[in-house]
Order: sequence, then structure tokens, then C-alpha cells
Amino acid sequence: MKDEPWLYTISSKKRLLDFNFREIWRYRDLLLLFVKRDVVTVYKQTILGPLWYLIQPLFTSVIFTLVFNSLGAIKTEGVPPFLFNLAGITIWNYFKECFTGTSDTFVKNQAVFGKVYFPRVVMPLSITISNLLKFGIQFLIFLGFYIYYYALGQVHGFGIVFLFLPLYVLIMALLGLGLGMIVSSMTTKYRDLTVLMTFGIQLLMYVSAVPYPVSEAKAKFPPLVASLVEYNPLTQVVEGFRYIMLDTGNFGLKGFVYTLLLSILLFLLGLLIFNKTEKSFVDTV
Repeated sequence: MKDEPWLYTISSKKRLLDFNFREIWRYRDLLLLFVKRDVVTVYKQTILGPLWYLIQPLFTSVIFTLVFNSLGAIKTEGVPPFLFNLAGITIWNYFKECFTGTSDTFVKNQAVFGKVYFPRVVMPLSITISNLLKFGIQFLIFLGFYIYYYALGQVHGFGIVFLFLPLYVLIMALLGLGLGMIVSSMTTKYRDLTVLMTFGIQLLMYVSAVPYPVSEAKAKFPPLVASLVEYNPLTQVVEGFRYIMLDTGNFGLKGFVYTLLLSILLFLLGLLIFNKTEKSFVDTV
């Protein structure tokens, strides 16, 4: 009797820069299960549950409006300050949740990874997809306030640049996923990065023009800091999102292409490091 051929071959010998869509598709049920787990279990034993998806951006927008606009007298280029802040926080939260959620993939899932095989990239990918649902909910809240201010005549309608919105969301996903995979791979050896993440993400928000426009940074910051803010790819996305939704801020094709290419590069770099780390992380984690 001849030996039947193997259906699947599991091996650590694969290309470092490998994103096997066919294998991921084969494990699509597991991917959907992880997505469901990420959405359902986060607030399962809380009183308010999914309402936290709404409370966090609204309260943060109110605090930003009081501190930066009322107390700090930061101008928002004719846009209602609350709506201006809510726009920045909405797109920023998607990056933050993708980044922080994937940054401890190996450490948080070491027990699972050590017992059963599945494409490891499924785990950070599921986090990115589940956060897309959270972003959709927060975006609907933003649209609700946008319609309110539009009815008051304080904002204008959408233009043709609205078509760029899915690309900006994709860029944020690539940046969060790429940087998250890099940090996740490094935390297997350097646990200090976990501590750094707790306040580093907050500092990153303040140099990404979330609570203020780039025009204010150029006017009030030292030139070096203003340049750092302006050429930060996250700033480009936040400003671009505000330009699409509120017709304010900076939007340039050169800055858009620069940000898109950089996000793709960071994603590929993160995938390369992630694939290299998954071969031996059990010995170091």
C-alpha cells in the first residue's frame, strides 16, 4: 500500500517576507473566532459593556476642548472645537488600538502558540479587523455630531476627497499592524518595552497633531519640533482625515503618497521581523 501524500506540511522553513493568503484563508474560521473573541470578551464583565466604545472618545473630546481650546486658546481653523477634536480622536483611536493590541502578541499568547499550530499572523490580523468594527461604531458617532453641526451651518458637506477615506483607514491599519508586530517581536527579549508602551503611546499622540492643527504647531512650536510633527506619518493621516471630513487642515498628494509608501514599508518590515521571531520565540519568551 502506497503512502498517501500529506495534505499539509508544517515547517519552520519559509520565507521571512511571507504573507500566505492561501493559508490564512484556510484558517478563516479561526480568524473570525479570534475577531469575535476580541469584540465580545473585552467588556463582557463590565456594567456599561460596548458603551465604552462611545464614552471614551466623547469624554476625551470634551477634555481636549476644555483644556486645549478653552484654556489653551488653540484655534481650530473655524471648525467647532469639539467636532475638531472628535475627528482626530476617532482616527487616532484606530491606530492606537491596533498598535497596542498587537504589540504583545507573542507574550500574551505564548501558551497557545506553544501547543497548537496555526499561522501566527492570524492573531495580530484579527486584532486589526476587530478594531475596525470599533472604529466603525466611533465613526458613526462622529457622523451624528457632524450632521448636528451641519444642520447649524457650522461645517460644510463632503467633497470628492471623501473617496480617500478608506485609504486613510488602510494606512492607519498598516501602521498599527506593522509597528505592533515589530514591538511584539522585540518584547520577547526586552520586556522593558511593555512599560515604555504605557506612556509612549500618549506621547506619540501629542506629536501627531491630534489635539491641535499643524498650523498651530508651526506657529507656536520650535522649528525642530514643528517639523517633527509635520512629517510624522500619523500627523499626515490625522490632518488628512480632518481635511476629508471637515474641510480643514492640510492635504497634499505628495504627503499622501509619502505616508502610504511608509506605511507599506513598515508593514513589510514588521512582517519580516514577526516571521523571523515566531521560529524561536518560545525559547526566549
